[in-house]
Amino acid sequence: MPKNSKAVKRELGDDVTESVKDLLSNEDACEDACDDAFKKSSLIVDNHDREGKECDVEEGGSDGEEEEEEEERPAWNSKLQYILAQVGFSVGLGNVWRFPYLCQKNGGGAYLVPYLILLILIGIPLFFLELAVGQRIRRGSIGVWNYISPRLGGIGFASCMVCFFVALYYNVIIGWSLFYFSQSFQQPLPWHECPLVKTKNSTYVEPECDKSSATTYYWYREALNISDSISEGGGLNWKMTVCLLVAWSMVCLAMIKGIQSSGKVMYFSSLFPYVVLICFLVRALLLKGSVDGIRHMFTPKLEIMLEPKVWREAATQVFFALGLGFGGVIAFSSYNKRDNNCHFDAVLVSFINFFTSVLATLVVFAVLGFKANIMISKCVALNTNKIVGLLGSDIDRSLIPQHINLTNVSQVSAEDYHQMISIIKEVKEDQYGKLELESCSIEEELNKAVQGTGLAFIAFTEAMTHFPGSPFWSVMFFLMLVNLGLGSMFGTIEGILTPLIDTFKVRKEFLTVGCCVLAFSIGLLFVQRSGNYFVAMFDDYSATLPLLIVVVLENVAVAWVYGIDKFFEDLKDMLGFTPYRFYYYMWKYITPILLLVLLATSFIQLCMTPPSYSAWIQEEAKEQTVNFPPWGTAVCISLVVMAILPVPVVFCLRYFNIIDDGTSGISTVSYKKGRIIKETARPGEDDDTSLIQGKSPSEAPSPMPGNSIYRKQSGGGGGPDADTAPNGRYGIGYLMADMPDMPESDL
Repeated sequence: MPKNSKAVKRELGDDVTESVKDLLSNEDACEDACDDAFKKSSLIVDNHDREGKECDVEEGGSDGEEEEEEEERPAWNSKLQYILAQVGFSVGLGNVWRFPYLCQKNGGGAYLVPYLILLILIGIPLFFLELAVGQRIRRGSIGVWNYISPRLGGIGFASCMVCFFVALYYNVIIGWSLFYFSQSFQQPLPWHECPLVKTKNSTYVEPECDKSSATTYYWYREALNISDSISEGGGLNWKMTVCLLVAWSMVCLAMIKGIQSSGKVMYFSSLFPYVVLICFLVRALLLKGSVDGIRHMFTPKLEIMLEPKVWREAATQVFFALGLGFGGVIAFSSYNKRDNNCHFDAVLVSFINFFTSVLATLVVFAVLGFKANIMISKCVALNTNKIVGLLGSDIDRSLIPQHINLTNVSQVSAEDYHQMISIIKEVKEDQYGKLELESCSIEEELNKAVQGTGLAFIAFTEAMTHFPGSPFWSVMFFLMLVNLGLGSMFGTIEGILTPLIDTFKVRKEFLTVGCCVLAFSIGLLFVQRSGNYFVAMFDDYSATLPLLIVVVLENVAVAWVYGIDKFFEDLKDMLGFTPYRFYYYMWKYITPILLLVLLATSFIQLCMTPPSYSAWIQEEAKEQTVNFPPWGTAVCISLVVMAILPVPVVFCLRYFNIIDDGTSGISTVSYKKGRIIKETARPGEDDDTSLIQGKSPSEAPSPMPGNSIYRKQSGGGGGPDADTAPNGRYGIGYLMADMPDMPESDL
């Protein structure tokens, strides 16, 4: 405890821990036994109803007042609610439209091997680390890294910046899903077929749609009304503007009371996607061709698995799938009890995330297998008609097997067609290319890798138009996307709000509304006609590199700056058991090395690949890769720099003593269950024992008190009850006597 703070001081014995709660509750009983050296102290309790009211503990805070104080810091209503929140945050849209794409692209079932290995080597250790520091220090990302090392306090601000950038465009995707959800209550679905253009003299199919497909046309023209390039703003798309407003309103209402309100929403937003995925899987398995899709997925391509690119993409997916570095994991765990088994939580949530990705991949490939089967049937019918037209001229009738009846083209199967073209190709080897006959291979159709919005709003949407009762399945699918997106948004916004509230002591309601209004205003950039290109820009450049740097610094801060041995002591004190030695070597050596390699390869790839985006060219009705204009490249670079800038800025300010936490006016806060204890400095005294000063870890006491920090009084005031206090060793109000010989790991 800083000696310039108003502190409750007690002589510390050697045997028994005692919590802040019991020190307060036994205040009157032990008052006579207190040494004259004890200083009278008061706790300034930051109360929602009576902010700034000073409650003098020595003069008797009643039990009723203590109960009110306990309510200040929110806590999860149950362990289930907390697990659902973490699962909802980690399981997002990427599990549905990114993981299946990577699986398809990088060796099918063989891709699961590097993914699982890297999940164990990178994912679980780092997820466990973030859960542990959040639960132990009970602050958001800014407070946590200030406590670990003040010079690395910029890590928390960088996390907030990244969260804000991601929230800006992520909620736009939720807005798109809301639009499709609202349009799904129609039979037939509006993207079922191409629209007709009627004139006085004729009626014809919309050319842009005719050159592409009905779902592609609906996505680019009806939904986005997209411009040809990022330089053509084109004005606001009012339909998407309304959807974005609804999306931010939903987030604001769910987050306005913190975890007390968002925690209840989690029961639906986290569980509903699993209901939909299971329903889709059962329905898809009953459709023709679904087994072909699943077989294609699980057919391993072992030669691809040995390529370095596969391992890099698997590591990146593990990294982002768990939401590492955003601060949401730390924020959620900061509302836990001190003795919660966060190691179990880390392993459980990580594997739930993995199995959700596999489940989503099964669903996607089953549906795409069904879609591929339909496309092959159309292809066979079209090319069989070509063969019928070429009979007697370019193709001799004797080449057609006798069991194939060409008088009824619809009865020709894919096997019959493949038999025909194999014979024709063998006989007409030199002239086969001129016949323009397609192979109609289901493997080629399934190899057309689709990810992101292309999978959700084009490929999957097209497949659903062929489902019996397609509007129902469309409603379910887009409602699932909305829930997946909201679950991740809650964690992302919590990663912004919790650290800011902990640091600057503002009301949660005001900050939540202000943050959502600001984000919606900036988000109008993404709902103009060129907005989709800005979404791609932010997705590619605002998070990847900054988050990797943030997590590398988090790992180094805990393992090397704070000290891995001290951290293990803290974990043993918090969990009641020593974690596996596996984590010691992972945090200290293996994980930092792997992260640095991943950071280096990602940086090299970013430098070698010129900033570009996929533009939709209306006249040609197809996508085309286009380089960003100079100002667009500058924005891409600015996003990376702005996200990571707080780290060097805070380091320099602390290193050169330009800012000093002791006089910054931001007082430290300690939490125990619901109580917020706000420590204010006495004027004229040095704050040389503050936990958040610009000192090196060897000079400053550890922020995580060891088991021996709370001890029984050597005097008789406490009595034998002091050592049996519930949660005694997990109290947070750091009550320290003047003990210069106390080891650092115990402070």
